[in-house]
Amino acid sequence: MSASKPGSMIVVLTVTSVVVGGLLAGFFHLVQPRIEENRIAEERRAIFAVLPGSERYDTIEKEIPTVKGKNEAVRIFKGLDKEGGTVGYAFIAQGAGFQGTIKMMVGLNAGSKKLFGMNVLDQVETPGLGNKISEERFTGQFKNLSIEPRIEYLKNKNPEKPNEVQAVTGATISSRAVVNGINNRVKTILGILASGEREG
Repeated sequence: MSASKPGSMIVVLTVTSVVVGGLLAGFFHLVQPRIEENRIAEERRAIFAVLPGSERYDTIEKEIPTVKGKNEAVRIFKGLDKEGGTVGYAFIAQGAGFQGTIKMMVGLNAGSKKLFGMNVLDQVETPGLGNKISEERFTGQFKNLSIEPRIEYLKNKNPEKPNEVQAVTGATISSRAVVNGINNRVKTILGILASGEREG
């Protein structure tokens, strides 16, 4: 009898694993559409938030080569007013923060070379420090911010130039990730628009 117990336990564990795995797969299959719907809804809200005055938007998709030799799909959201005129362009930027990737929605006025604003979509930075990049005190600095020659961040000093923001105290890495992520993506977006993807 004792010799058969290990075999029985293995069978039970195997069956249990299969059942639990099946239940989890089924649950994920059921909730995945809702997760995707929520993601799209959040993205849509963020686009309109950083493109004030837009009534709708068109999506421009472009594949660009990367340094690793692979193509990257880039999406640009072109905000349009009631008459169909171009308000500006929104896009997603990412930066490597202290704890993980920081994902942002950014609104750009390509004509004036200024940002309409920026909202953090996703971040896992340190509570009470890095996660303050999501607060209005930090994100509000990106409204009407000049992108020329590039956005700069300052530590423990008030901005004096139109392209400067103040880093979150004690969270330089997180602040730098935001600024570098936006600078890098702005360069890419302006390149795409200049190459003929810009409309209106």
